[in-house]
Parts: sequence; structure tokens; C-alpha cells
Amino acid sequence: VQLQASGGGLVQAGGSLRLSCTASGITFDDYAIGWFRQAPGKEREGVSCISSKSSRTYYADSVKGRFTISRDNAKTTVYLQMNSLKPEDTAVYYCNAVANQFGHLVNYWGQGTQVTVSS
Repeated sequence: VQLQASGGGLVQAGGSLRLSCTASGITFDDYAIGWFRQAPGKEREGVSCISSKSSRTYYADSVKGRFTISRDNAKTTVYLQMNSLKPEDTAVYYCNAVANQFGHLVNYWGQGTQVTVSS
């Protein structure tokens, strides 16, 4: 199983980035996908997630109205469009896939992609 996160980089405040999380080795349609981030010296926090059938999405208050999560099951990829970026969005962003399989929660993590927002 592999979750490949990409799309991070250095951007000025107010700019945009689109992160991608491409999965392999899982039945992608069965999994909800979430984005988390971890800034230096801080705990990992949830940013956004999308249900397996795209019917439900969640956003942390800090990113509502600026970030949009979507998925393309045919491409086994989830996207996180990040607009109006702020310096406080600087962190390593990780994607996570989770599913309930026969009563057990199964989850996988990607390797992370660095997002740096300069002021």
C-alpha cells in the first residue's frame, strides 16, 4: 500500500497550491481520505477529509472557505486545493486513508509534502 503526497512547495502569502494524494494497493473507493498537517513544534492536526463516495467533506475551522478537498476515484487521487494561503499554513501535509473493514479500522499514511508560506 502506498499513498504518494505531492504538490507542496514555497508560496507567498495569498497564493495557492494544490496537493495531490495518489493511492495504490488499496480499493480506493472504500476509503475516506484525510489531510493532516504538522508544523514544527506542534502536534499533527486534521485539515480536511472526504468520504469514500465524496458525499461528505470536513474542514477545520482554520481552513474553511480557503481549502477545497475533492477526489477522483478513477485516478485513485484526492486533491486539496489551497487558496489564500497564510504563513500559519506552513507545515508538512500528510494524507491518510481509512476504512472500516469487517469491523476493524484500517488506515495508511503518506510520506508528507512540505508547504511553506512566506509573509
